[in-house]
Parts: sequence; structure tokens; C-alpha cells
Amino acid sequence: MSGWSNERSAAGDRNPWLIVGVISLATFMEVLDTSIANVSLDHIAGGLSASRDEATWVLTSYLVSNAIVIPISGWLSDVIGRKRYYMISVALFTLSSLACGFAPTLPALIVARVLQGIGGGGLAPSEQSFLADSFPPEKRGQAFAAYGVVVVVGPVLGPTLGGIITDNISWHWIFLINVPIGIISLLLVNTFVVEPEVLEEERRERLRGGLKVDYVGFALVALGLGGLELILDRGEREAWLESTFILGLLVTVVVSLGFLIWWELARKDPIVNLKLLANRNFAITVMLMTTTGAVLFGTTTLIPQLLQQGFGYDATTAGLALTTGGVATLVAMPVVGVLTGRVDTRFLLIPALLLQAAALWYMSGWNTNLTYEQASTARLISAIGLPFLFVPINSAAYVGLKPTQTNDASALLNVARNLGGSFGIGAAQAVLIAREQYHQDRIVEGLNPLNPSYVEGVNQLARTIPAEGGVAGDQTGTLAALMQQVQQQAQILSYVDVFWGFMIFVLLVTPLALFLRQGKGGGHGA
Repeated sequence: MSGWSNERSAAGDRNPWLIVGVISLATFMEVLDTSIANVSLDHIAGGLSASRDEATWVLTSYLVSNAIVIPISGWLSDVIGRKRYYMISVALFTLSSLACGFAPTLPALIVARVLQGIGGGGLAPSEQSFLADSFPPEKRGQAFAAYGVVVVVGPVLGPTLGGIITDNISWHWIFLINVPIGIISLLLVNTFVVEPEVLEEERRERLRGGLKVDYVGFALVALGLGGLELILDRGEREAWLESTFILGLLVTVVVSLGFLIWWELARKDPIVNLKLLANRNFAITVMLMTTTGAVLFGTTTLIPQLLQQGFGYDATTAGLALTTGGVATLVAMPVVGVLTGRVDTRFLLIPALLLQAAALWYMSGWNTNLTYEQASTARLISAIGLPFLFVPINSAAYVGLKPTQTNDASALLNVARNLGGSFGIGAAQAVLIAREQYHQDRIVEGLNPLNPSYVEGVNQLARTIPAEGGVAGDQTGTLAALMQQVQQQAQILSYVDVFWGFMIFVLLVTPLALFLRQGKGGGHGA
């Protein structure tokens, strides 16, 4: 049995809460950046003389490089040194942000985004390792709650902030804004974060026989997880399996991930420690974190998208629909931080998962009369429950693990969150396309002169068009207006189907929380 000891604390003799404030700065910068660029793609494409489809590689390149680095970040932290690796990551992210802001062409911007993704991939795992080692189990929930504010609120504020910066200044500043933040973060980390002697000794012991690099494992991670991220991000645009590129990539991913599992489990010093999944608590928290990522990133993408495409909202207003949820998260975080140290983790997770299901059920009742208030209310319900997922999951994940496994555990948890988000967004977009076509076909089947409802609807539209400035008796205009209504209804119904699917997924995962090992706040030790 192994217990927590402050000999691994990144705070040294200082108050560990200082560490929370210091690392939250870089956290906010990176998390915000993952969502802030989405609403600026049209401006980026126009400014660099590229099509919108070409500009989407600005997002894809970051996600792919990020997906490759995150799972090996635990190994890199052990080999380079946790504080040293963290500072290298912050510096690389900051410098590449500067390069993004001044990129003269789209290829230059994409290369800079690849480097930015490599830097960003090392931040969250290192930060969670700092927290897990700097706080005793009974206080860890409060620490993760404070840290979780920026992790959960960042994606909510990203689209809104991105729209404001792009509309009022320039798209370049969505990247340049990171530079002063990154510089301040580096100065604070260098001053206040400590590399404990026990970690330095472990690093020297690891390197005593020479640096052993798992090149095969790294290549398999790059092909497997990098390819998977590429499929999820580009699949919709490439028509999924109708594309030979996606089909070939899928075969590569399946073979690479299958071989990766076998290879890493057989190695004594793996680059990705999959053996941690043999711990029941950790395996369950990975699945729950995947679910949290899918719900958080999936709905964060879907709600503004529906408001813009289905109801004509501009990007800023659609993003503001999520702001209410951000406020609710800020209010709930301190509460869950206190409870996580005192209440059985399962009693927090199960109600939180059911609250997500309730929010998705509420969304599944939306129709063409959807209002801004209804969209905000749905996000509010979901946002109240998110802290009660994020904090207990992060706290419970370390129950039963050795202190030396903290870096690897943090890396895998972040892989789960990011892949969950990618799966949620990718699956949602695929279902939207298929179900919208399905619903449109079903609705059109009923549009014939023998259907009394069709005749009544056409007559009603014919009377409405002149009142709105159209030409009386214009049959073409009437049919065009009818098809517009059909498309809108089909679109709304497809979103309803996606929300139903998310709800069922959440309900199926919820019972897993019952099998978590009991404990108050989690921690090292059995």
C-alpha cells in the first residue's frame, strides 16, 4: 500500500494553492485556443486566400499533433523532468502562437498550428500531475475544482471571445493574445514551481543505463491516435467510408492501435502505460471522462451550430447562448470541490450523469419554435452537472495507483477527454447528415395533392407570401417557401435524434459509477 507524501509536491515549502493559480494561466490559454479558432475560419480563409475547406486544416493540424503528444506526455515528463518539460511545452505553445499570428500563408499557419498542438499536448497532463502530487487526497477535490474552472469554462467562452476578437480586431489576434499570457506563465512557473528531489532521483535512475526510447510505440501512437483524430475531424468532409483516403486511414488506425496494445503491454518500460487500465477505478474513470468529453464538446459544438444554421443567429449571439452555462459552472465548482473531499464519489457522479441525461432529454423536445431562452436553459442544466463529473473523476482516478504512476495516469485521462470530445463531435456530425436526409425523404413523401394537409399548407403559404411583400399567385415562390420549411424541420429532427443518442449513451454509462471503489476524494493508496 502506498500513500500520499509531500516529498513529490510541486509547491515545495510554499502553499500548494499557489501552484493552482500559476498553472491555471497556461491551462486557460491552451483550453481557450482549442475552441476559439472555430468561429474565425471564414476570416482566416479570406485573409489567406484559401477556401473554407482548406482553412479547416488549421483545426485538424492542431488536433492531430495534440492527440499524438498527449498519450506520451507522461513518459516525456519522466524523462525530461516534469517542470522542465512543462516549461518547454509552454514556451513552444507561446512561440508557435506568435508564428500563427504572423503566418503569411495557409501552409505556414498549418505548420505553426502543428507545433502549437505539440506544445499544448504537454500542458494538461503535467498540470494534473502537479495537482495530484501537491495536495493530499482529502484536499485534492478542491484543487481540481479550482483548476476545473478554466478547463470547463474555456471551451464555453472560446467561441464568444473568438467572434468578438475576429469581428472587432483581426483573426491574427486570436493567436497573438496567447503571447503575453505565455510569457507571464513561464516567469511564474520558473519562480514558484519546484522539481522535487525525489522526482529528479527517479529520472536519474531511469537514465542511468542510457535513454531507452520506444520508437515502435511512438510510431504506433502517431499512426493510431493521430490517424483516428484525422478520421474523426475529416470524415464528414470526405464522405466517410465513401472516401478511399478515409478507408485506407481506418485500416491503418485499426492495425496500429491493435499492435500498440500488444506492444505496450509486453514492454517493461512502455511509452504509453496501458497497464494502468487493469486498475478498476482508473479504467472506469477513463470511460466516464470519455463520456464527459463527448457531452461537453459535442453539445458545445451542436447548440451554436443549430442556432446559426437553423435559426439564422450570428456567431457571437449563438456563442452567448452557452454563457449562462459558464456562469453556472463557476458557481458549482467550489461546491463540488468541498463535497468531493467529504462525500462518496458515486453519490456525486451518478446524479451528475443523470442531470446530463435530463438536459439532453430537454433538448430532444426542441422544434422549429426554439427560442434563445430554451437553448440557454438546456446549457444551464448541463453546465450545473459538469463540475460534478470533472472533479470527482479526476480525484477518483488516482485511487490505488502508485505515486510514480501519476504522470502516466494524467496523460491517459487527457487522452480520454480529448478522444471523447472528438468522437462526440464526429459522430454527431455523421448522424446529423444521415438523419436529416432520412427525415427530409419521409416529409417529402407526404407532399402530394391527394394529402389534405399538403393542400391546406400550400394554400396557407399562398396567402402568407403577399402579406410579406411577395407576389400573389406565385406558385414557384410558394413551393420554394414550402421546401424551406421542409428542410428546416428535417434539420431540427436530425438534431433531436443526435440528442436522443447522446442521452442513451449517458444512461448506459451511468451504472459504471456504481463499481468505483469507495473513498472520499480519491488519492494514492488502496
